[in-house]
Amino acid sequence: MIKKQAALTMAAASLALLVTSGCATGPERKPGDPFEPANRAIFTFNDKLDTYVAQPIAKGYQKVTPQPLRQAISNFFSNLGDVSNFANNLLQLKITDATEDLMRLAMNSTFGLGGLIDFATLAGLPKHHQDFGLTMGHYGVPAGPYLVLPLFGPSDVRDGIGMGVDVKFNVLNYIEPAVRNPMYFAQFVSVRSDLLGATDLLKQAALDPYSFVRDAYRQQRESLIRGSQNNNAPPPNYEEPGAEGGEGTSGGAAGATGAAGAAGKSGNGLPNYEDPGESGGSGAQGAPGAPGGSGGSNNGLPNYEDPGETSGAAGAAGATAASGAAAAAPAQPASAAAAAQSASAPVAASATAPAQAASAPGAAAAPAQPASAP
Repeated sequence: MIKKQAALTMAAASLALLVTSGCATGPERKPGDPFEPANRAIFTFNDKLDTYVAQPIAKGYQKVTPQPLRQAISNFFSNLGDVSNFANNLLQLKITDATEDLMRLAMNSTFGLGGLIDFATLAGLPKHHQDFGLTMGHYGVPAGPYLVLPLFGPSDVRDGIGMGVDVKFNVLNYIEPAVRNPMYFAQFVSVRSDLLGATDLLKQAALDPYSFVRDAYRQQRESLIRGSQNNNAPPPNYEEPGAEGGEGTSGGAAGATGAAGAAGKSGNGLPNYEDPGESGGSGAQGAPGAPGGSGGSNNGLPNYEDPGETSGAAGAAGATAASGAAAAAPAQPASAAAAAQSASAPVAASATAPAQAASAPGAAAAPAQPASAP
């Protein structure tokens, strides 16, 4: 009770200090942070206190306490925090989240040995983080000016008021002071130990730690409030990309006119991930002159068919074309044909040998003409 009154008195004193100093800020005042000079002074005080008191204690705690024991202590206080999460989710009429908080509390308190083991997270129950400041923001209460409270750090007018209500949801406040005060200290050391890495990152990345913390805090709170208000938003459309463009692709392959330009994309503007071999085969059947029949695929991707099969098919097609051309050629006179057979039989035999060995259709047809020249 004494600690609670001291905290409320300190918060009220800091608020009065900020209000009285707000008139002297002059041109340095910014929208959303009219008390910046006083906020920076309190921020500096908190930073010095954290650097020379809190961080050494947290580092010593990490050094002497094994990691499994530190995790168990963190789980214990996190389990106590589910009481406040359940109450605020219930006040926001978020029945599903409130039910999950209640189930987490029951499961970890019974099977987790009073919350030392977090069985609820392993069971798939998510951890929620709610407070009365977010509850007021859920119903449209504005945040108000940014505040930095002594010992408590970044806040605003709405969240500062919410802290006084969250005290009622804290289970530790209903325990005897002889047990409550050491547990408060243990909770503070555990939380500060978990945030040592974040402190190092802040000092390395931020040119102005005050502005960084202020902007990050405001953005995080606004994001949490927007997330709580948009729980009933429709989920995004995760339909298969080729579901709508499949009909257009097959229609373009069947028409064979402009198929190479239109078959590469689906109807919903996303790439077509169909098998290149299937697209090329349909193009070869639908249009002999289309890119699918000449070795390219209709969807703009390279054709990965076997080169041997392609060259063999081309050679067979060339041989068939050559034989058809020879059969369709006009018949020569009988005397010329007889003279050609008797006079140049060795030349014809030697000319047909390289024609059979050549792989290109043109090479087989070129040497065959001099044989019938006489």
